[in-house]
Amino acid sequence: MLGRYLAREHPVDADLVVPVPDSGVPAATGFAEESGIPLKIALIRNHYVGRTFIHPVQAGRDAKVKIKYNAVREVVAGRKVVMVDDSIVRGTTSRGLVNMIRQAGATEVHFRVASPPIVGPCYYGIDTPNREELIAATHSVAEIAAYLGVDSLGYLSLEGMVESSAGDPTRFCHACFSTQYPTPVPSDSAKLRFESAAARAQKA
Repeated sequence: MLGRYLAREHPVDADLVVPVPDSGVPAATGFAEESGIPLKIALIRNHYVGRTFIHPVQAGRDAKVKIKYNAVREVVAGRKVVMVDDSIVRGTTSRGLVNMIRQAGATEVHFRVASPPIVGPCYYGIDTPNREELIAATHSVAEIAAYLGVDSLGYLSLEGMVESSAGDPTRFCHACFSTQYPTPVPSDSAKLRFESAAARAQKA
């Protein structure tokens, strides 16, 4: 349903819907079904490489993107592509994948995100960066589009996400999208101290 709502909110003139594997596949499927644009697998993922946005160093994240994914030129060359993913965190992976699709010959690259912009860190178990590292917390949608190098960028609205998922915003936490945390939260410095202590404990 997220992908269907995304297609309604941010329609696009494209030849192909390309999911970002593997997290974007369900939303891309719904986007393709709602829009009538064919879905094609044009990004191949190496499953032996870990999460790119979690890597602590930018250079390491960039290198992992190149190792983790490959674009299929025969699928995208000469076509207008709409890429669909579940979220954008720092933007590193998305930017690298957009560049891959362009280098593979796509004439246009549009990006659609099946969630609202992530503007706050999670304090409830999801490993997300500090607020300053979340691209949507410090940049407008237009600025993010320019950073990614896309022809257009569209995020699912918070209202669309709630309606497609539950219809009642009190039934689940959306703090990282709305900054409406259900409990008092620690400062980012406290979060960093906790993560540093946990890292030291693992090495011990």
